[in-house]
Amino acid sequence: MSGTGPVEPGEGTHASDAPHALRRSARRRGRPARFYGRHRRAVLTAAAAAVVLGGGSYLIATRPQPPPPSPPPHPSQAVDLDYLHPVPGPGGDEAGDLSFAVRLSVRSGPPVTVTRLDQPYDGISMTSSPAAPFQTKAHSTRKITVTLRVTECAKAPRNLALPFLHVTLRNTRAIQAHSFILGTRYAQDLSQALEVACSNDSR
Repeated sequence: MSGTGPVEPGEGTHASDAPHALRRSARRRGRPARFYGRHRRAVLTAAAAAVVLGGGSYLIATRPQPPPPSPPPHPSQAVDLDYLHPVPGPGGDEAGDLSFAVRLSVRSGPPVTVTRLDQPYDGISMTSSPAAPFQTKAHSTRKITVTLRVTECAKAPRNLALPFLHVTLRNTRAIQAHSFILGTRYAQDLSQALEVACSNDSR
């Protein structure tokens, strides 16, 4: 008669041995689980720390950067030119010269170089001491002696109201040609010198 019945214990084995073997197998399988359970908190803590540190790096990388420094001022915005007083010229008044002192001040920014100094009127020539080009540092002043000479009275101006000087300035930002009005005292002194120089209209 064929069929499937209870499994008989093999030779040398006992029925009680099977549950014992299963218990040992279960204990073996439980070791990794217990190990994971004991170390899971440490693994999660390390992972959380990595996330926090990574987030910190991200925050540092995306932190707003400070704005770039402002560019230096244009030279004409940093320079003042003021009339001081007449100066006896090397040729004297009889030669029709008018020498006078001006003060150039550089308020801020990089050094400023005067590359050209001139006056706008026909019939008058001009020289300066020091001669251009010369440089003046920030927060400092330079005294300049300007000498005007009448070369042709017919072309020389009369009764000047707002005479000015042309000055070309250069710094690390730009080169600018600027006209400086030197005020009423300069206008009066220049008009008087021209009147004396051309009183006989001998030129």
